[in-house]
Amino acid sequence: MKIEFDITLTDKDMYRFSMHHAYTGSQGIISIVLAVLSFIVTIKTYGFVESVYTVLYAAVGVVFLFYMPLNLYLRSKRQFLMSIELQNALHYLIDDQGIHTSQNDASADLPWEQIYKIISTKEYVYIYSNRINAYILPRVQIAEYYGQLQELAGSHLPTYRVKMK
Repeated sequence: MKIEFDITLTDKDMYRFSMHHAYTGSQGIISIVLAVLSFIVTIKTYGFVESVYTVLYAAVGVVFLFYMPLNLYLRSKRQFLMSIELQNALHYLIDDQGIHTSQNDASADLPWEQIYKIISTKEYVYIYSNRINAYILPRVQIAEYYGQLQELAGSHLPTYRVKMK
C-alpha cells in the first residue's frame, strides 16, 4: 500500500502543535494547577489581606494561565515566518518502508522503526520522530487518506505507539 499527498502548513497549525505538545506534558499541567491555586488563594484571602495582595494573587494566576499560550503563539508565528520551508508544501509518500518527504530538491526518509509515536487529535495527525519533533498533518488535508494511514501505522508499529481514533 502506498499513500501520496501534499501538506501546506499555516502558522495556526504550528501554534496548535505547540499547544498540544505543551499542555499534554508536565509543564502545561503544572501551569494550569498553579493558575487555579492562585485563583483559589485570591478568593479565599479576599477581605482578609490587604487588597494589593489580592490583586497580586490574581495577577499571578493570570500570568500562569495566559503566559504560555501567548508565548507559544508568538514563537510559532516567528518560526513560521522565518522558515521558507514551513511555508511551502511538503510532499509525503507513505509506504511499507516508512515515511518519505520531499520539498524542491531536498528529501528525507523516516523508516517505521524510527517513528517514536503517531497521535491523532480531532484536527491533526502528529507523527513523532522523537519526543519533541513531529510531522504535522492537518486532518482536513489528509481526510481521504486517513484510513489508509491508520492501517499502515497499525501494521508497522506496536499498538502502544499508535493512538489514532
